[in-house]
Amino acid sequence: MKLIRPHRSHSNTSFMKQSRDLCNSTSQRPTEQFDSDDKFVAILRDILRGKQSWKVAFNNSFILDRLESHHVEKVLIQTVDDPRLALRFFNFLGLHKSFDHSTISFCILIHVLIQSNLHWPASSLLQTLLLRGLNLTEVFDSLLNSYEQCKFSSSSGFDLLILTCLQNRRVLDGVVILKLMRQHELSPEVRTLSALLNALVRLRRFEMVLILFDDILNSSLRPDVYSYTAVIRSLTELKDFERAKEMINQMERNGCELSVVTYNVLIHGLCKSQGALEAVQIKNLLSHKGLKADVITYCTIILGLMRIREVKTACELMNEMLELGFVPSEAAISTLVEGLRRNGNIEDAYELVDKLDKLGVAPNLFTYNALINSLCKDGKLEEAKCLFENMGKKGLSPNDVTYSILIDSFCKIGRLKIALIFLSKMIQSGVKATVYTYNSLISGHCIVKNIATAEFLFGEMIAKGLTPTEITYTSLISAYCKEGELQKAIRVYQEMGGRGLSPNTYTYTALISGFWRLNMMAEAKKLFDEMVEHNVMPNEVTYNVIIEGHCREGNMVRAFELLNTMLEKGLVPDTYTYRPLIGGLCSTGRVSEAKEFMDELHRKNYKLNEMCFSELLHGYCNEGRLKDALIVCSEMIEKGVDIDLVCVSILIYGTLKQNDKKKLFRLLKAMYGQNIKPDHVIYTSMIDAFSKSGNLKGVFGVWDIMVDEGCSPNVLTYTALVNGLCKAGFMNEAEIICKGMLVTNSLPNETTFGCFLDQLTKEGNMEKSVQIHNAMLRGSLANTVTYNILIRGFCKLGEIQEAADLLVEMVENGIFPNSISYSTVIYAYCRRGDVGKAIYLWDSMVNNGVRPDTLAYNFLIYGCCVNGELTKAFELRDDMMRRGVKPDRVTYNALIQGTCLASSGMTTVNSYA
Repeated sequence: MKLIRPHRSHSNTSFMKQSRDLCNSTSQRPTEQFDSDDKFVAILRDILRGKQSWKVAFNNSFILDRLESHHVEKVLIQTVDDPRLALRFFNFLGLHKSFDHSTISFCILIHVLIQSNLHWPASSLLQTLLLRGLNLTEVFDSLLNSYEQCKFSSSSGFDLLILTCLQNRRVLDGVVILKLMRQHELSPEVRTLSALLNALVRLRRFEMVLILFDDILNSSLRPDVYSYTAVIRSLTELKDFERAKEMINQMERNGCELSVVTYNVLIHGLCKSQGALEAVQIKNLLSHKGLKADVITYCTIILGLMRIREVKTACELMNEMLELGFVPSEAAISTLVEGLRRNGNIEDAYELVDKLDKLGVAPNLFTYNALINSLCKDGKLEEAKCLFENMGKKGLSPNDVTYSILIDSFCKIGRLKIALIFLSKMIQSGVKATVYTYNSLISGHCIVKNIATAEFLFGEMIAKGLTPTEITYTSLISAYCKEGELQKAIRVYQEMGGRGLSPNTYTYTALISGFWRLNMMAEAKKLFDEMVEHNVMPNEVTYNVIIEGHCREGNMVRAFELLNTMLEKGLVPDTYTYRPLIGGLCSTGRVSEAKEFMDELHRKNYKLNEMCFSELLHGYCNEGRLKDALIVCSEMIEKGVDIDLVCVSILIYGTLKQNDKKKLFRLLKAMYGQNIKPDHVIYTSMIDAFSKSGNLKGVFGVWDIMVDEGCSPNVLTYTALVNGLCKAGFMNEAEIICKGMLVTNSLPNETTFGCFLDQLTKEGNMEKSVQIHNAMLRGSLANTVTYNILIRGFCKLGEIQEAADLLVEMVENGIFPNSISYSTVIYAYCRRGDVGKAIYLWDSMVNNGVRPDTLAYNFLIYGCCVNGELTKAFELRDDMMRRGVKPDRVTYNALIQGTCLASSGMTTVNSYA
């Protein structure tokens, strides 16, 4: 675009006139001695070159009052032969007389100084001129006019203007000046051009570099190596490597001296664009051109090779440069060490560090940290510890990064004692622990459920003046939620907000998961909605948790709506998403729909694992569709999905449900054929199922298989066997089995003894039951359940006082009755018609902090109704609802029966079903 030069004011061209009146007034001059500008200028020149003090001369108001810009301009022109004198005169007027110099005066003096190679004062003058806020084209025009009128021999003043623009980061203004120079056939210096081109490169204006360079080539100027290098850099950034290589050839043809720097620019561009292998070839050709690769060449190529994972070639180049005596850069060493680590070549990484040490090239702290980090990521923490210890021998002091890497790594694998030892070393060595260090320790202790230590560390970091982050709070919130301590989690969540920290996706997910675990789906859904309102994007885990919650509630419509939302947001569902959906359909009696859903997923090439199939198997087995379950197993084998122990146990559960002993043993045989061996859980569940059905032959059949397969029975297995024998009336045999447990490591527990208590109390043998229970008390095995069995036995025999005494004994032994303990005795009182004692015991239960359940309310409501205490019965119904306990069909039947009895006057006590 052609630039139009603005009109110059008369004041800027006044020096072009040969003469001028000293003033514009038409009045008569006071003295004829100064009747022309020339005479006045001559006097000024004499003062300038004479011995008279300038200060005295210019204190003369007669001279000072008549001094104007055009007089100064003429004096400066006449002082070209003494530029330093001209500069002193210029500065004297400006500094001591506050004279306002014209733009032309500045430009004349700049040219004068440049002519005499006084570049620094010229540059300072130009900077001052630009600070006046003049339009850049005005400055150029003034420089041009003074240059043309005074016929200066050098145009370096214009170069100085460009360089000043570059110095002030006004690169594009520099381009404008260059174009104005070209329009007026002024040739810039080559160094000015290269400076401008390189400045444009730094601005990433690569296309403009190429345009200006083409313009240079069309002129008489001969670009230097720096200009060519800027062009080559621009071409590589634009990925035009062929033209970049042609530019190097052009340099050679034009006789421009080549250097390794130019080739390094080309090599750097190639390495950035995945062309490191070609860069190696160019490096190898340097010797044919009389050049030698330098350390920058090698390090650039090594980094480029690591970018494309050419680790072997990078190692060869590293060895080559070490043999040449080059010292590799930190980036080259650390990147190569990390690349070796990723390839699993940890030993090679060690050897490289060792070689560097032997050659006197000691790896720095950054490299050691990188290698320690690599070892930790690879799970080789002991080797990382050794490397840490070697650092001190080499005179390197670990920093906070070193300690943080080791502490975080040991925390992640649960070795928290070692992590705390490193924290202690860190503090002793004077290295300040950071918030990241404490975050690792707090998170590690939260993962292993050691919340007390996590809380202590949290308090310690605050005491040290460290500010907790979102990660700190989220770790604590997640731990509290997993332990069911939701109130503490909410308190920490609120404290987090009080510190101005916004909860992130992981924070919300942890809380939603906490509500879900406690079956508080209303609160979980509210928090999920709040999360979306605050523009915090739920991730796959968040959706999986909330979907599973809806599935557990049976709200499959909402669950599938959330699945669709996931897909719309670009999130990828996984097996943790599909498993609850399949399980939810099965649990709501829609097993066939679950199978169709899975078939549809398979058609869309979604891969489902054994967890998803186990849900479908469970659904079929619950409905007694064992044949369909076995067909699904065949499909699993066809699709390459492993049938694991969970799937097998579900099939066994389905077989046991049908009480098909033959099919069960066929299934076991098939398991062994697939090299799947049942574990304690499966064997115990089979023994338990046969025991409950009274099939002792099946019990001992499974027992024998279990022992033959080398799977030793545990306490649960023994207890299941004892329970079966007791229920079948084989108490002596059960006692022999129990004594046999003492020989093994499976000592009888409270559940084992509970089997004897249960059967003995059912038989009415309370004497022996009490003896066994007393023995349990001595062995600290008695608990609320065992006491409840005794209470039930006494109540069944009508010995209610003995049962009531057991409630007192429980408390004395440090065992607390529950709702079942009290309600059993309350029911016995009601059946006997002693409602007063029943109500008294009820009040004791409530006062002791035991929360009555629906069954307890139903017992007492029934007792009140059949004994004519209808008002009390309805009061209990109201209290029941206030406490959030929902009345059921039995509750209302008792109230209806009581109302009918009251209206008919009947007092007969009917049995309670």
